[in-house]
Amino acid sequence: MPTERITFAGHDGSQLAARLDLPDGPVLATAVFAHCFTCSKDIPAARRISARLAAMGIAVLRFDFTGLGHSEGEFANTTFTSNVEDLISAAQYLAGRSMAPALLIGHSLGGAAVLRARAGIPTVKAVVTLGAPSDPSHVSHHFENALPQIEQDGSAEVTLGGRPFRIGRAFVDDIAQSALSASIADLKAALLILHAPRDETVSIHNASTIFLAAKHPKSFVTLDDADHLITRASDAEYAADVISAWVSRYVKLCPPAPPPGAPEGVVRVTEADSAGFMQDIQAGPHHHAVADEPVSYGGTDKGMSPYGFVSSGLGACTSMTIRMYARRKRWPLTSVSVDVCHDKVHAQDAGLANEGKVDQFRRKIRLNGPLDQEQKKRLLEIADKCPVHRTLEGSARITTELLP
Repeated sequence: MPTERITFAGHDGSQLAARLDLPDGPVLATAVFAHCFTCSKDIPAARRISARLAAMGIAVLRFDFTGLGHSEGEFANTTFTSNVEDLISAAQYLAGRSMAPALLIGHSLGGAAVLRARAGIPTVKAVVTLGAPSDPSHVSHHFENALPQIEQDGSAEVTLGGRPFRIGRAFVDDIAQSALSASIADLKAALLILHAPRDETVSIHNASTIFLAAKHPKSFVTLDDADHLITRASDAEYAADVISAWVSRYVKLCPPAPPPGAPEGVVRVTEADSAGFMQDIQAGPHHHAVADEPVSYGGTDKGMSPYGFVSSGLGACTSMTIRMYARRKRWPLTSVSVDVCHDKVHAQDAGLANEGKVDQFRRKIRLNGPLDQEQKKRLLEIADKCPVHRTLEGSARITTELLP
């Protein structure tokens, strides 16, 4: 996944640090990711979701709000409203590059911000919130002990997540006045709400309030026992899966024409976990799968192995070929199932003259329906004519080139 490190002007002219995660191929759509309160653009959940969307052709801009991370400005002078204005600035930057965003994703207070910012970004067709509060003032519980000092002195230094931050009175006053109900009701975009029922930072009733205030189309998906920051890799992976599957229903992804000689387009495989073997597999904008290795081979077993995908290709092609033939003959075939097992066997045991081991695929076919023996025999012969079967039995030519 190529990534551009960029800066753009925020609400007050401060330069905001950002990463633009790009697809390896053409950009089919663009999203903006808003991080959680006092977090940064580089939290694990943001990186994982961004990588998954990039794999399906969606560029993602994730940036640090004013005064946070690597962005310029004073955090003490920011407010919830200024965060919303930073989001609109991000969208304007993208529009200037002919990449106006169609999707907004917000985590925690960033989720509240994208709900408010949608009105200022007319190109957005879909909005996703993760663990978002229904009322921005909810974040004040993080520093409630400092509220008297903020009221008296105009600001106070508080410790959040082990780091010091200065909270100003303007921030406190702004979140107290920033009700979201009207913005949610007038969202004019599809809404996906992701929230964990056991979230101890932003309780699940916030998701219920947002859902009830929103108009259709709207969806809610539970994050089960994930924590508020979605720190576990498996939880971030699940959230990324849900978002990538949901977004294609509401954001129009126009895939490029396939290259000559490849009528089914390009299958792109991208490493998802450099510490293990998990791979993201994207076939165009709508089809995604995960490949992995078993735990015993150093993987995490979150997807089929490479040979599992080869076996599934053989099984699927076999079943489709049988169905096409039976349909053309109008034979009473009600259903087909194909079991495929792969193994390495000695060539001589497989009846081949060459030395060493060869791949053996054992295929067991079930044909259901009132078929006579001649029909079953013919369909078994047809199974051997499936294109993948012929490819595996024949010789395929593979060419490889190193891209810059």
